[in-house]
Amino acid sequence: MRPRFLARFQESNLYAHLVHRIVAGATVIDHELITRTFSEGPGTLELVAIYEVRAGLIAEARFITGTKTLAARS
Repeated sequence: MRPRFLARFQESNLYAHLVHRIVAGATVIDHELITRTFSEGPGTLELVAIYEVRAGLIAEARFITGTKTLAARS
């Protein structure tokens, strides 16, 4: 995951808006709206991230991608 995320964080318009967070014991579920540039152009992506936390660190991470919406072209 590290190489993928290092490359992603180099994007100049990358932004994650936390819509909602649920914490249940050692599980954290984030609903996010991601703004970034896709190969087709800039837009947003709905994302659900599920983290399992052990000893204060993320031990497992799973991601569910939702709807991708490309920005209107002018």
